[in-house]
Amino acid sequence: MQIKEMFEKQIDRDIKGVIKVGQSDEENVYQELDEYVVTKELLKHFRDFFDNYEKGINNNTDKMGVWISGFFGSGKSHFLKILSYLLKNSVVEGKRAIEYFTDGKKIDDPMLIAKMTNSGTISSDVMLFNIDSKGSAKVGSGKEAIVEVFMKVFNEMQGYCGSIPYLAEFERQLDNEGRFEEFKEKFEEIAGAPWEKKRQAFAVIQDKIVKTIVAMDFMSEEAARNWCKNAKGSYDLSIEKFVSLVKEYCEKKGPNHHVIFLVDEIGQYIADDTQLMLNLQTIVEDLGIACRGKAWVIVTSQEDIDSITKTKGNDFSKIQGRFDTRLSLSASNVDEVIRKRILEKNEIAESALKLLYEQKESIIKNLITFTADTADKKLYTDKTDFADCYPFIPYQFNLLGQVLTAVRIHGASGKHLSDQSRSMLALFQESAIRLKDSQEGVLVPFSYFYDPLHKFIDHQHSQVITDAEDNSRLDEFDVELLKVLFMIKYVKEIKANVDNLTTLMISNIDDDRIEIRGKIEESLKKLIRETLVQKNGEIYIFLTNEEQEINNAINNESVEMGEIIGEASTVIFEEIFTDKKYRYSSRYLFPFNQKVDDRYFKGNQSNDIGVSIITPYGEDYPDSALRMLSAQEHSVIVKLPNDSTFLDEITDSIKIYKFLNKNASGARGSFDSIRRAKEDERIEKKDRIRIFIEDALKHADIYVNGDKANISAKEPASRINEALSKLVAMQYNKLTYMETAPELSDIAAVFNGNDGQLSFLGTSDTTPNKLALEEVIQVICLNNARHMKTSLKSLQDKFGAAPYGFDSKDVQWLVAMLFKMGRVSLTYNSQSLSMLSNTKDELVRYLTKREFVEKLLIDIRERATDGQIRSVKEVLKDYFGFSVSSDDDDTIIRNFKNKAQDKLETFGEIMIEYRVNPKLPCKSLMEQAKKNLEELLAIKEPVEFFKTVDKKRDDLLDDADDTAPVFDFFKGGQKKIFEKALEQIQMFENSKIYVRDQEVIDNVAQMEAIVTAKNPFGQIQKLPDMSVKFVQQYGALLEKEAEEMRPIVDDDLEKVLHTLDEKEFVSVFRDKFVNAFAELKQKLDTSHEIAAVKNIRLESDTLKLRCMDEITEYEEAHRPKPVQPAPPVTPPTGGGHTEPPKPVTTPVQPKPKKRKNVSISNVAGARTYSIENEQDIDKFLAEMKRKLLQELEENTIITLS
Repeated sequence: MQIKEMFEKQIDRDIKGVIKVGQSDEENVYQELDEYVVTKELLKHFRDFFDNYEKGINNNTDKMGVWISGFFGSGKSHFLKILSYLLKNSVVEGKRAIEYFTDGKKIDDPMLIAKMTNSGTISSDVMLFNIDSKGSAKVGSGKEAIVEVFMKVFNEMQGYCGSIPYLAEFERQLDNEGRFEEFKEKFEEIAGAPWEKKRQAFAVIQDKIVKTIVAMDFMSEEAARNWCKNAKGSYDLSIEKFVSLVKEYCEKKGPNHHVIFLVDEIGQYIADDTQLMLNLQTIVEDLGIACRGKAWVIVTSQEDIDSITKTKGNDFSKIQGRFDTRLSLSASNVDEVIRKRILEKNEIAESALKLLYEQKESIIKNLITFTADTADKKLYTDKTDFADCYPFIPYQFNLLGQVLTAVRIHGASGKHLSDQSRSMLALFQESAIRLKDSQEGVLVPFSYFYDPLHKFIDHQHSQVITDAEDNSRLDEFDVELLKVLFMIKYVKEIKANVDNLTTLMISNIDDDRIEIRGKIEESLKKLIRETLVQKNGEIYIFLTNEEQEINNAINNESVEMGEIIGEASTVIFEEIFTDKKYRYSSRYLFPFNQKVDDRYFKGNQSNDIGVSIITPYGEDYPDSALRMLSAQEHSVIVKLPNDSTFLDEITDSIKIYKFLNKNASGARGSFDSIRRAKEDERIEKKDRIRIFIEDALKHADIYVNGDKANISAKEPASRINEALSKLVAMQYNKLTYMETAPELSDIAAVFNGNDGQLSFLGTSDTTPNKLALEEVIQVICLNNARHMKTSLKSLQDKFGAAPYGFDSKDVQWLVAMLFKMGRVSLTYNSQSLSMLSNTKDELVRYLTKREFVEKLLIDIRERATDGQIRSVKEVLKDYFGFSVSSDDDDTIIRNFKNKAQDKLETFGEIMIEYRVNPKLPCKSLMEQAKKNLEELLAIKEPVEFFKTVDKKRDDLLDDADDTAPVFDFFKGGQKKIFEKALEQIQMFENSKIYVRDQEVIDNVAQMEAIVTAKNPFGQIQKLPDMSVKFVQQYGALLEKEAEEMRPIVDDDLEKVLHTLDEKEFVSVFRDKFVNAFAELKQKLDTSHEIAAVKNIRLESDTLKLRCMDEITEYEEAHRPKPVQPAPPVTPPTGGGHTEPPKPVTTPVQPKPKKRKNVSISNVAGARTYSIENEQDIDKFLAEMKRKLLQELEENTIITLS
């Protein structure tokens, strides 16, 4: 049976595959309605639309926008036209539009039919138009482009001039005044032609227009000419004005009149113009608010509204609310339409095809398959599906839709494809017609869809295929394959690999897939040689002429071997095996060298072990050489399989990178898209490079420790790690010497341990990590033999390397343990560290902080001799009364210094006593003993400490003997006795000039001899008796002197009171003076020194004079001042004139004399006079006269007392 005999309707009948909004002849409309297929999806859309549209009929609503979306060829325009026929209630071939849905049972939903019918009966003006066709270039570039197009269509619907809006405005004015018809008749009468045919030539018919206006008496001639001249310039259109006109029109037509704008391809028209999008948004919003559901806007777009608003941004969020009704047409809708309109089979064909499928089912399923990474591509589900689709394959419906969308974006010529010159329906029909004379079993290969499309494909794509058809080196199959590669070039949902291409090229259910695959592989090689196709991994890519040129330029880029190996190294060591150190036993990290083909990755490396990769570009070592190499280099040798695919990919990737960088600022236009494609290609290559290298590492031979390793792991990183484990175990064979894994807390714990728990190396001990400790000692000794200093860093470097591999904490712990054991000494900046001079926290810091690691020096510790140790112990026992059993140097030193520090504190307390009373005994002795201990405490080096104590042993023991009685003196009662004696001696010293009693003098001399003795402690017991004797003798002398002084004080008081009693102001001073002399007498009675008692005479005389002076000063201050006499008054004369007063002579007042109190003792003098004769008397009196004259001043009275 031939293909053409299978269909219910003739396959080559005339079908308007592309529904154009502008086509409105009855024959086309009839076919559109008659053959319209209402799929399940469309049925839902009809329900949604008419449910919402009914709200504008029965109620008010501002949700009057409808957005119909769907990919190219999905039937959007057809659906839009059907809506227009139903809303307009069009009559076609004698039937109303709704009847095409009821008679043919296209819709079997009474409620929906009722709504559709009702919508058609409502008074409506339906305006269906393609906005791109209606919008001129001038309009399209204007600020208010969309509103101008809407205005144009609205004007045309009312019979006004659509292309000249200001002329339409004039027509509307005439119409509103009921004179438009009159104008048209008068114009035709004057111009000889209908107005509608002439008005487009407005510029050349203005005279006739003026005559018409004047003839109908609408304007004067001057006004008419003025209007013609200024009409264009004065016209202005805004969205507000447009909406107002629509509202006015609806109200004029009736209470429920509807105006419907059905706009095709609005999305394409707006494109990326945000101003146009805002224009549309505002139109719909304002129409909704003003007309309340009586004006509707129904648009189509290839993009759904959510995608557009998401792309354009938040500025367009409102438009989603305006286009509340959103209808999306999917590929399944197209699939169903095509099956029903074109592919519907007659009964005979249907039975035959079902039988054919049953016979060939397994063959068909094996023949038509896609790779697993291909997006869902439908295949035949059963015999019914086979019969419905035949001679097509189900995947072709969806894939062709994707191709059409991709071609429209990337490969359409001008606007042809965008204007829907092709539809899915047409493409399937034309492809089926090509096979109409073929017998059953034939299938439509995907390449057949190219021919119906080729005239609409742009030159840069179509020319490649045209040239290929003329290429004698290519056959027909090559060209058909090239067509397929072009069509799926921009389709992301399918990869152009050999398996998928084989399926796409199947042309008969009896094809041999293996044979077709081989044919395709050969064809692809030819197409690659002709530079028409490029291979990118497993994918084959159609190349335009420009892409071919760029590929040639890329291939001409030069790449060095080092660049290739460098890129391979980066992938291996930064993407696949990213470890820079091998982790062993969950604690140890071993850095390793990284090499590829003997080239270090990122500079030279000097680690103990390494990983060396050998690629197919590297040295071709035999097996024996690889074994030897692994042993010599202490490395894991990874020999990759001899497949250079990944290296070829790397080469291509580098070439693309160089080309793109070189042409980063080159030409724009199509180069930009090619550049992006090349960047994507390079990214894909990098992904494949990693996959290829991972696969190579999985199958690589690995050599380690001189043998070919048996690796059980499968993944690349795991395989290398397993090999490194074997290498580390061999290279770091002394790592097991560290039996524990010390942490920072363990290092600190070393200095907290008990001395008795540590034993010395060389004895049978259970010290952990003993072998490691022995190794450290040996290294230090070896360095000493070589006259080399050993720093902590050098030890960490030494033991961090093979064959040890110790962690830095391991080395720190080992040094800490040896230090604590007394086997090594630590020095930092020439300063010795010890358990005595440094805290445990300080020691831990020195050992563990990076800042000290280079300057912290470790040496074998010199130990004290047995004699030195005995000396220190002896001093410790005899001086401090403390015995120590341990022979550990640090323990002995620590105990010694602790006790010495305690003793120094006692010394410090005694030194305070000496500062208070320097005369206390043995001060210099105690200062020297204290100094001796301080010098010992200042010694940091243990050996030096032992040597010094041993050297000063006798002096220290003498200090112990000499200071013992001094300490007892200060602790007991002797100190108080001694201090009392010192006080009495000082008392005597202060008054000894007045003491003539020899017994007192002798007693004090004996006391002084004791307190000044170098070692007075044996005689201090004599001092109490001497003190009692001193008190008795000295007290008697003191009392005798006091008895002599008391009358003198009384006499002086008597003189003062006698003088005071003569005054009127006696009460002012009496108590004060009496109390002052009483205090002086109290001082006399309580004084303990004879000198102080003797001085009472002078104090009393001074007090007497002070009191006399106070009396005198008070008296002078309160003496009455003399009164001045009043001037005499002269009586007036008889003539009434007053005589001038006579001068009055004031009597001279005597100036009061000043009183001055002088002590007789001051006049007589303090020295002793000897008088033997009259001359001596004269001499004495002359001296008294001289002193009195010195005291005597003018107008002064001296009072001697």
